[in-house]
Amino acid sequence: MRGVNTDCSSCINTNCFIKKHLHLEKMQDFVLQKNNYKCKKGQQFMIEGAPMQGLYFIYKGKVKVLKTGIYGKEHIVRLTQEGDTVGFRGFGTSNRYLIGASALEDTVLCNFSNEVMQDILKSIPEFTYSMMLFYAEELNKSENNVKKIAQMNVRERLIDTLLYLLKKFGQTNDLININLSRKEIADFAGTTDEQVTRIFSSLKKEGLIKIVGKKISLLQVEKMKQEIAEHR
Repeated sequence: MRGVNTDCSSCINTNCFIKKHLHLEKMQDFVLQKNNYKCKKGQQFMIEGAPMQGLYFIYKGKVKVLKTGIYGKEHIVRLTQEGDTVGFRGFGTSNRYLIGASALEDTVLCNFSNEVMQDILKSIPEFTYSMMLFYAEELNKSENNVKKIAQMNVRERLIDTLLYLLKKFGQTNDLININLSRKEIADFAGTTDEQVTRIFSSLKKEGLIKIVGKKISLLQVEKMKQEIAEHR
């Protein structure tokens, strides 16, 4: 990863955890200690099982967060974009990353080392309290996802995935603002490339989606929501 400079004060990612607390007096000292990195598309910057190097905050770009399952199969546990935090699952409880992460497109990252993050948590109570609420919310999301995966069939999981992508990344010219391969969609939805291709073909014939290159347009959002309404 190549170094690059970013300025927290001019950052437009208002949902960034650091940006939200930049008004706190002591935070000004800590942001001077952050590191910045630029990752090329496809480059992995966190390796599952590798020593923790602190938390990453996405300044620009999109990232997929990976977990290795049985037989070495990768499962995408999160898809993230500007302002999101990456690497928090093992922070404070493990000296090694519990997940891996790689860039879905050219990405700029802000990194706060383990030591800096611990100093922030020990010296800024408001930040620590917000972090506790953040963890609680993420735990709730994880538990809900486990329940949905257990109760949904493959078609329902794919529809749920498409609706999530629309909500998370928005759209431009009616196309969801993220490029994902069939394999990446399968790894996120917990299925196979073949099933994704087959079900996408059915959804296109039913007039529910349109595919342009690697981008997807949802043509009947409300009808798709109704199909999985009992799980939401």
